[in-house]
Amino acid sequence: MKYFLSGLVFVCGMTSLALEMCASRLLGAYFGTSLYIWGILIGLILLYLMVGYFLGGRIADRYPRLQVLCGVTTAAALSLIIIPFVCRSILSGAVTGLEQVSVVLFLGALIGIMLLFGIPVILLGLVSPFAIRLLTNDVRRSGRTSGSLYAISTVGSILGSFLPVLWLIPTWGVRRTMIIFGVILLAVSLPGFIPQKRPARALPLALVIIPMIFVLVVDLGPLKSIPDMIYAKESLYNYIQVAQTPDGTRQLILNEGEAIHSVYNPDSTNILTGWYWDYFLSAPYFNQGFQPSQLKRVGIIGLAGGTAARQFTQVYNHVQIDGAEIDPAIVEAGKKYFAMNEPNLHIYPQDGRTFLAASKHSYDVIAIDAYQQPYIPFQFTTEEFLKQVKSHLSSTGVVAINTGHTANDYRLVQAFVNTLKQVFPSVYTFDVPNTINTEIMATVQPTSLDTFRANLSQRSSDSTLGQVANEVLPVAREAHPDGGLIFTDNKAPIEQITDQLLLDYILHP
Repeated sequence: MKYFLSGLVFVCGMTSLALEMCASRLLGAYFGTSLYIWGILIGLILLYLMVGYFLGGRIADRYPRLQVLCGVTTAAALSLIIIPFVCRSILSGAVTGLEQVSVVLFLGALIGIMLLFGIPVILLGLVSPFAIRLLTNDVRRSGRTSGSLYAISTVGSILGSFLPVLWLIPTWGVRRTMIIFGVILLAVSLPGFIPQKRPARALPLALVIIPMIFVLVVDLGPLKSIPDMIYAKESLYNYIQVAQTPDGTRQLILNEGEAIHSVYNPDSTNILTGWYWDYFLSAPYFNQGFQPSQLKRVGIIGLAGGTAARQFTQVYNHVQIDGAEIDPAIVEAGKKYFAMNEPNLHIYPQDGRTFLAASKHSYDVIAIDAYQQPYIPFQFTTEEFLKQVKSHLSSTGVVAINTGHTANDYRLVQAFVNTLKQVFPSVYTFDVPNTINTEIMATVQPTSLDTFRANLSQRSSDSTLGQVANEVLPVAREAHPDGGLIFTDNKAPIEQITDQLLLDYILHP
């Protein structure tokens, strides 16, 4: 029984950590991967384990039998296997809540899925104290017994953290991964019901092959469904979706799907979108006498499907573009569905800050459009990062950042302005009409709106840049600091401010 219990504890430790990793990935497709979601998830997992530990000790003292423990782990396995088949219907309430701006629906879906995960986690929490009770025959060896079992459980947990992330989820998807671990746990639990000396005890382990093959073959459908979806993939970083509207326009949608990260219409020659991407094209015109031929190199942090890269390529001919995109699967989707194959585009599949630190180039424009919806990653907002950006800009360089606001709340925009003014002499804002986007631009040299307007007005004969001028000139404003919050690597409360913006939007849509 000692070896059987050790194996059971190992598998339970592995399953508990695998379940946590799968839960974060599953929730990310609907709620994003913010610090709050991680905090809620980890906190509730610990709460469930605490309940399991407490109940495990009491039940073990009352029913110290192997069959009872195996009944617990069997129930945990079955509840884990059920989750992938029911989670989509629950989590769809989150999407409906976001679409209808309903706090009740959104929080109801979040609470529902958290409670659903609570069943297997609590049951898995019962295992370690139960196993210690079954193996402790001598009080003088209880310390060694408990220490050994917790070490075995921890080794299993280590495997359970790496195996899903590095292999199973990218290969089989998050729901199949959960079922795989549930089937493994079930196969290890069933022999506990068979008398120890019978040779048939190994039969459940052999039978695991049948449900495992079923798991790998059965069609579970997409993790979530959105209208007009033509492609979906789970990557290491995101749940990637591509939708195609009736007019042929393709949209890149990530995770919870409340933002469009790239657009492309293969049947249209018009590269302008009417959205904030167009504004990036105007950035160089803050410099006196600027001509399109002077733009030599552009850096894009948050390349996505390459909308901005395609626009810069067509407007500024063969300008060299370096694009950083942390998710290689997004790059793959960009090449396949968004024609992101420009010969002048050099793609760097890495974090934008790492990319910039390693870059040897100087850029005339650096465009920052990195979002893990609805949050801008904090490392792209800080004074330290912006100093790094400035060091990679040419003497007439411009940085452009996409951020957001609500009708009455510009706290995030103002914090960016305060931070940019610590590094750059001139800062400007552009509120994109009919959106919650604000484009912010800052220049290495002191510049003025008069120069910007004069330069762009001269491009009226150019149909594309003339249209860009008509979009940006009416909303261009010089920005000034207000003495308030400045983002630093030590303190950048992006998520708190963004959540306050969302609450303001819900209360005053």
